[in-house]
Amino acid sequence: MTMTNLYDHDIHAWTQQTAELLRQRRFQELDIEHLVEELETMGRRDRQELVSRLKILLGHLLKWQYQPAHRSSSWRGSILEQRLRIRDLLQDSPSLKPLFAEAAASAYRDGATLASKETGLSPAHFPEVLPYAMDRLLEDDWLPGDT
Repeated sequence: MTMTNLYDHDIHAWTQQTAELLRQRRFQELDIEHLVEELETMGRRDRQELVSRLKILLGHLLKWQYQPAHRSSSWRGSILEQRLRIRDLLQDSPSLKPLFAEAAASAYRDGATLASKETGLSPAHFPEVLPYAMDRLLEDDWLPGDT
């Protein structure tokens, strides 16, 4: 079976075979088109994960700020978990750090939508643009509205 056929029928087997061909420096046998496609997908996946985790983090921060009577250790734990996972992602892929502010800004509207759905508050209740300083978003001890 050719590498292209293997890719179409069993992507896991294709990745294993591709890795083996690379280790053996048998470059002429590689499925270059799909290899390039998969590498590009890997890069997009990391950025998408960053945005996804920021949506969740921002939604929780908004809930924390706008529903202080409902604050719980569960909310605090969810906020911390997202911060830890985002930091891990940025450590594993440092090239995402320059994209952090842009990713946070683009994630904010969806984060506000999540907060609106989970709190029952109108979307208009939340600011139109991200109200938090970038350097505070990943600080373990910072929560909006805390004094």
